[in-house]
Amino acid sequence: MIRLEAVTQRYGRFLALDGLTLAVAAGESLALLGPNGAGKTTAIRVLTGQLRPTGGRAWVAGRDVWREPIAAKRSFGYVPDRPYLYGKLTAVELLRFVAGLYRIPKPEAERRIEEELARFRLTRYASALIETYSHGMRQKLTFAAALLPRPPVLIVDEPMVGLDPVAARTVRGLLKDYPRPGRAVLFSTHQLELAETAADRVALLHRGRLVLVGSPEEVRRAHRLRSLEEVFLRLTEDAADAQAQVPDSLA
Repeated sequence: MIRLEAVTQRYGRFLALDGLTLAVAAGESLALLGPNGAGKTTAIRVLTGQLRPTGGRAWVAGRDVWREPIAAKRSFGYVPDRPYLYGKLTAVELLRFVAGLYRIPKPEAERRIEEELARFRLTRYASALIETYSHGMRQKLTFAAALLPRPPVLIVDEPMVGLDPVAARTVRGLLKDYPRPGRAVLFSTHQLELAETAADRVALLHRGRLVLVGSPEEVRRAHRLRSLEEVFLRLTEDAADAQAQVPDSLA
C-alpha cells in the first residue's frame, strides 16, 4: 500500500534521506520513529507529493506519486503536523468542499460529515469559523477531512499534537483499527508509548537512514530491552557517539 524505494533527499550539502527503502502492507499500521532531524517528515512529504526526491521513487496504493500524482493523491488521507485550513470557512463548509473534490454524492457526503464531526466531538462547533478554533480543534477537523473520502491509505505526521485526552484516545484507536484488508496507516511520532500500542511495526530513522524495522515485540526481543524507549535511546545515542568519533576530514 505504501512503498519508498532508495529515496534520497538533499538540501544542499545536508543529506536528509539516505537511500530509504520502506514498505507498509495492507492491513498494517507502521510508526515512523526517530529524533528531530532524522528524516521522518521529509519521508512523509515525499510520499504525499509535496517534495520531489533527489533520487528514488515512491508509491501509494500502487500509484507512483510523481508519475501519477492525481491518482496517488486520491488514494490517501493526510494529516500534517501543523494543520493549515481555510479560516474563513466553517467546519461544515470545509468538509463539504472536501466532499466535492472527491465527488462524493451529496446524501452520502452529508452522512459522512455528520459521522466525522461526531467522532471528533465537533458537532456543536460545526457552524463556527475555523479561525476561531484552537490548535487541537483544527487538528481534529483535519482528521475529519482526511477520513471523509474513506481513503485506502492514511498518512499522519505527529498525530497527537494539541489533542485533549478524549481526542487522543479516539486517534489512538483510529491508528490501530483503521488498517484492514485494503487499508494501511503510516504515522510518525515521538510518543513511543503510542507506537507500542497502535502500530503493528515500527521503523526507526536516524540521520536519514533506516536503523531498524519490526514489530515492537521483535525489536525489544532482538535488543534484549524492556521498552521501545530503551531501544530508541541506545541506537540513536550509539550512532551519535560513533559519528562524534569520526575525524572531521572523514565525516
